[in-house]
Amino acid sequence: MNTISGRRKEATAVVRLKKGTGVVTVNKKSIDDYFGRDVAKMIVRQPLVLTKNAEAYDVDAKVQGGGSFGQAGAIRLAISKALLEEDPELRAELKKAGYLTRDSRVKERKKVGLKKARKSPQFSKR
Repeated sequence: MNTISGRRKEATAVVRLKKGTGVVTVNKKSIDDYFGRDVAKMIVRQPLVLTKNAEAYDVDAKVQGGGSFGQAGAIRLAISKALLEEDPELRAELKKAGYLTRDSRVKERKKVGLKKARKSPQFSKR
């Protein structure tokens, strides 16, 4: 199986999907050890649960950059793309759930003369 990549915010994930028993490893750790919060674990497993393949494939993911939820979203996109490569029939199901769309929201750059991207310095009348 080829490696498929997914991205969200600053995070980039590379996923390898292979027939197995449903074991998910992230950066050579189990998903329970890598992600502290249950919501992040749920996000990673969403495409597998939706397509009823939670016990059919082992997932080996390498992820870097961003925070935990950005990384979870990147892994979710990569898993969705990998499932699509395995079985093109799943496209409608994954697309309807929104798992094939890259969430392209990234941090806006800081502008000259401002404190942050949009926050201006405090105004002084005198």
